[in-house]
Amino acid sequence: MPARRLISALLSAASLASFPIQSALADDTPTETITVAGLSEPSDILVDRWGVPHIYAANDSDAFFVQGFNAARDRLFQIDLWRRRGLGELAEVFGPAYVEQDKATRLFLYRGDMETEWKRYGPDAKPAATRFAAGVNAYIDWLAAHPDRIPYEFRKVGYWPAKWGADDVVRIRSHGLTRNLTSEVARARVACKSSLDADSVRFGLQPQWKPQMPAGLDPCLPDDVLKVFTLATQGVRVTKESLKSADASTSMIAAADNPEEITEGSNNWVVAPGKSATGRAIMANDPHRAYAAPSLRYIQQISTPTLDIIGGGEPSSPGISIGHNGSIAYGLTIFNIDQEDLYVYELNPADARQYRYKGAWEPMHVVHETINVRGAAPVKADLLFTRHGPVIYTEDSKHRAFAVRTAWLSPGMSPYFDSMRYMRAKNYAQFKSSLATWGAPTVNQVYADTQGNIAWVPSGLAPVRPNWDGLMPVPGDGRYEWSGFWPRDAMPSVYNPSQGYFTTSNEMNLPAGYPYAERKLGFEWTNGSRHQRIDEVLKSLDKVSIEDSERLQNDDLSIPARRLVALLQPLSSDDADTRAALGMLKGWDAHMRADSAQAALEEVWLSRHLGRAFKQAVLPKDAAASFGAPDTAVMLDSLEHPAARFGDNAEAKRDAVLLSSLRDAYAEMSRLQGNDATRWQWGGLQTNLNAHPLADAVDADTRAKLNVGPMGKGGSAYTPNQSTYRASDFRETNGPSFRVIVDVGNWDASRAVNLPGESGDPDSPHYRDLAQMWLDGEYFPLLYSRKAVEAATEKRVHLVPETR
Repeated sequence: MPARRLISALLSAASLASFPIQSALADDTPTETITVAGLSEPSDILVDRWGVPHIYAANDSDAFFVQGFNAARDRLFQIDLWRRRGLGELAEVFGPAYVEQDKATRLFLYRGDMETEWKRYGPDAKPAATRFAAGVNAYIDWLAAHPDRIPYEFRKVGYWPAKWGADDVVRIRSHGLTRNLTSEVARARVACKSSLDADSVRFGLQPQWKPQMPAGLDPCLPDDVLKVFTLATQGVRVTKESLKSADASTSMIAAADNPEEITEGSNNWVVAPGKSATGRAIMANDPHRAYAAPSLRYIQQISTPTLDIIGGGEPSSPGISIGHNGSIAYGLTIFNIDQEDLYVYELNPADARQYRYKGAWEPMHVVHETINVRGAAPVKADLLFTRHGPVIYTEDSKHRAFAVRTAWLSPGMSPYFDSMRYMRAKNYAQFKSSLATWGAPTVNQVYADTQGNIAWVPSGLAPVRPNWDGLMPVPGDGRYEWSGFWPRDAMPSVYNPSQGYFTTSNEMNLPAGYPYAERKLGFEWTNGSRHQRIDEVLKSLDKVSIEDSERLQNDDLSIPARRLVALLQPLSSDDADTRAALGMLKGWDAHMRADSAQAALEEVWLSRHLGRAFKQAVLPKDAAASFGAPDTAVMLDSLEHPAARFGDNAEAKRDAVLLSSLRDAYAEMSRLQGNDATRWQWGGLQTNLNAHPLADAVDADTRAKLNVGPMGKGGSAYTPNQSTYRASDFRETNGPSFRVIVDVGNWDASRAVNLPGESGDPDSPHYRDLAQMWLDGEYFPLLYSRKAVEAATEKRVHLVPETR
């Protein structure tokens, strides 16, 4: 049976509760039995035909042990690289090119009291992490006895995976999503070259807000002030040169992606039974993260007599952060609380390790570290810290230093790890209470339960800034200090909304009347177009089905494109190219399909031409040159209401900007895809590539085996099926690699997909088998009941305790 028909048949059967069931695994199900030291009772990992592991254990302790064992079995190189990157131990195996990244990353490790750290996550957290780490280590021990099973990447580079400790799971903070630091620096640069008013074109603040220049701040910052921060928070890129040469570290830094080019986002919604076609609540979530192979997310089930959770998490951590537990379903998107500040210090001219604080010279704290380097001598590193956080830059010429204060270095802030609390909740009161300590990332949590309740609970550690707004770097002399954190009840929330649904997409969603001027949670929110589109679709449906949610997660209508088409409607031109472009876009439905010529033209226009022309028309030359693309929402508002920014003859100036930039875009499309506009395709420009970290270090044939793609792709940054791309080459940078839709109460009818596949082993059929399904907007059944799982099992890994 073809794959699509098979999936459709399984989904329909599950929906009708008539999924073909067997009471036990078939006799011919391939089974691998492994004896493992550390288990108390036998356990099973049932791998279904989509590669999803379903873990069955006699108790929770064994379950987290097996989760770690299985993560290593399926994703060992990925989690080993995650650990090494996070702890600053890359140079030990990859050589001198990674010393600087190791130094940078070690600045952002959690270095506080571990007893306090573990208490923040509740009593179950440390035992779970301890057993998870023990499971990883047990698999590494098993590999020592079965060296033929060592993953390809370790053989290629020539090193052995490291053993884990429980503290490794939570001490690593730099892989979480950061908040606002890069924008503070960008805003300061605009202010340096022009004014803070000009920055309103770069980033429109919400709610409406006017930033102030902090007293005593020189906004002219060093060009590379964020180099160390970028190194600390970026992924790992391995090249042939970096493995060979000690001189590659400079090129590695230069090759890092500009952090401002990547915009993380997500969508989620919950639908109440009265609005649902199933008569039950629905929860849908598609977090948008950077594309890579293997996938960032890992779908799995963990089942014991006291815990039965399924969904997506990060393979390097115990538990499940997005999914359900048989009573409640939960999903998250980013809620843009500002958790970071850049502090600027005056240094003592006589001692560059002293900074002025409250009128006196205060010494920096120095941590001496040794970085082991493959093929070279160990490197001694002095890591500097102020009372606010790690020092990332020293500017000798101006006797200044720069340090980062971030909430995610506080106790209990390991990204996503606090899901250990809410994944056990059985009702709304327990769920909301469990989020009282949630720290990072800052999220919109949505909730649905089997009783038909739905809710929205934004969560995250929010600093109290009593005398500034967090939008600019501030002097570190003692005048700008956090005053603790806002309590959970300072956040808004919604329970059983009257419209019968609730949706979030990182937009500004503080409710009317919220005291934002007092609490100043944050003013930099993601463009509201995805939320607007999702809301208008949900609102238009009398009843929302599982299939409606599938279509909505894959929806490719762009609100900005629709607004631009409306602006073009009354315009005309005598220029042939401009007239042809107008003819293409007028009347277009604004759907960003991969085969659409109009989508290709509109996106080339928007990302390469319109923004630049708009900036130059409304800003002084220096201000326009001080940042990259303008805020799309600000630009569209200004184009629709030109008097606010274009000055005299505003409409004529606006129309000139639209027509001249559209002409240039049409000419560029002719160069990119030929003179026959009927053959243009957006998917011929925008591509999805899931790149493996070693892809640039291997030959072309092996690279094709490690990478998944490129695949022509539709959508844009502003469609629900988000597709954020680099304007330089239209390569997608991030989007919804993991999608899940939960039929609350009829759990086997839930659906999911994970790009490019579940496995981290390039030789596994599950490494890339979900890529085409994902591209086509298809899903597989997220099976939950033991009988349904057994019916779909293609392999059993049976773990038995070692007897002594």
